[in-house]
Amino acid sequence: MQCQECGKRPATLHFTKIVNGEKTEFHICESCAREKGELIPGTSGGFSIHNLLSGFLDFSPANKGLISGTKPPEHLRCEECGMTYSQFSKIGRFGCSSCYKYFNDRLDPLFKKVHGNTVHVGKIPKRSGGHIQFKRKLDNLRQELQQRIVQEEFEAAAALRDQIRELEKNMSAE
Repeated sequence: MQCQECGKRPATLHFTKIVNGEKTEFHICESCAREKGELIPGTSGGFSIHNLLSGFLDFSPANKGLISGTKPPEHLRCEECGMTYSQFSKIGRFGCSSCYKYFNDRLDPLFKKVHGNTVHVGKIPKRSGGHIQFKRKLDNLRQELQQRIVQEEFEAAAALRDQIRELEKNMSAE
């Protein structure tokens, strides 16, 4: 495969970028990567996950991404270990477990950006996960039922209630 930048040399670096579920692949040679300022694995100053995270943590231009009522990232400091948010964004690691608490307002947007969600739900094994999937479905239906009641959508709530009862009846029969 040829480099997508110069079209002359073979592509030796392959990047995959996924944004909003849309996958884009880049295939470039080492020379073009150096010209573009990309870090190359296995070389001095090569790729580091910390450098990757630093890119996600950079909210600096005009406080872009700053949550109203929060301190600018450069003023955030963990009171336990003394690490600043700026230091965290450079090295990509927390100084202690308390950093999660002190940088909490800044982490949800980061997790959303990196993982696409702020809640970890994990994976369920196909063979033994039927019961877990069933319980998860039941929990989701109950949450939706509560939302319908709050929104005073009683007909939809009644349908959900009936669906929950039917599922619970089927579960107890098994």
